[in-house]
Amino acid sequence: MARTRFLTGLLLLLAIFAPASMAQLGKTIPIPLGSDEARQLEAINAATDPAEKLKLIDEFSNAHPDDDFQIIADEQYVNYYINAKQYDKAFEYGDKLWARDPENYSNGVNMVRAASEKGDTESVFAYGEKTTGILQRYKAAPAPAGTAADYWDEQKTRKLEQVKEDQNYVEQSLLSAAYQAKESAKKADFLVRFAKIFPDSPNAQRALIGAAYSYQQAKDPQKMQELVNGVLAKDPNNVGMLVAAADIYSEAGTQLDKAEEYAKKVGALCDAAKKPENMTEEEWKKQNDLQKGLALSALGQVSLQKKDSAAAVKNLLSAAPLVKADATSYARNQYRLGYAYVNLKKKPEAIQAFTDAASVDSPYKETAAEKANELSALKPAPKHKPQ
Repeated sequence: MARTRFLTGLLLLLAIFAPASMAQLGKTIPIPLGSDEARQLEAINAATDPAEKLKLIDEFSNAHPDDDFQIIADEQYVNYYINAKQYDKAFEYGDKLWARDPENYSNGVNMVRAASEKGDTESVFAYGEKTTGILQRYKAAPAPAGTAADYWDEQKTRKLEQVKEDQNYVEQSLLSAAYQAKESAKKADFLVRFAKIFPDSPNAQRALIGAAYSYQQAKDPQKMQELVNGVLAKDPNNVGMLVAAADIYSEAGTQLDKAEEYAKKVGALCDAAKKPENMTEEEWKKQNDLQKGLALSALGQVSLQKKDSAAAVKNLLSAAPLVKADATSYARNQYRLGYAYVNLKKKPEAIQAFTDAASVDSPYKETAAEKANELSALKPAPKHKPQ
């Protein structure tokens, strides 16, 4: 993913005469064919011995301390130190490069790569934010004076298409780094930050839902509730967050009325929802069924928390076929159903529910199997003869 941006040969000569309105994310440094600079860069690229390559880069840099060729030198240093896995040195030269060429997008991609390889999540996000900011400024930039708006828009569209792969890399790097955070609270904070950096990405909603669960794991209900309220204030029909909130509240046994309200709303929204154009019928049905199933399972858990086991059985039975495609959700649903049947003193049904929960790979597998065996081993209470 490391990139350098200099032009050689015929393309270089043409670049000298390129109009100023040509879309660029950062400066383009033309290097005339046959020039000393071109020969030096060819030698740098051809060098296979790391020590020799670094020596040649030093020579190129020392020859151009104050002109735009130093931008190319800094790019060479960045690439060299990333390949050498000397990430702090790569950061040093990346920052120098940005001081000379603040809108250098390729440098941002390289900095994200270096931070990712180092495992430095804070730096991944800092560089990712800066890199995405360059792209946003470019998208918003008006046509330069003397340049037709249509021509500028055409050039901009072409350039944005060229950097699309890099932007996807930056986005996925930040998302991956966030999920790899070991502390739940940190993970949640990074996921919220990700959603702010990429508000229009399909991953933004998933990140916010992940953040809600992470705040729950961090035992920080206040931040979790602030996040849920903030999302739903802007988008009260956000099915993903409604499902997550209903699930979290019902499982924790807190705000049960709110959990019930959200879960019932999900069911109505799913029934009225239309398939997005970018999804197949099969994908849409699977997603819609799972969301409805999770809402029904949350309703079942609410009923269990409220000691209404009959209502719990009804909702959990309805949820089972809808969540079956997701092993963990299905196992949890059946585990809840087992306890609902235990409360109703329906032993055979309870055993079957726990057995179903143990039949798929999930965190409930062993515990559910133990519960089914425990119930199976219980002898029925002796019947007393009438006196």
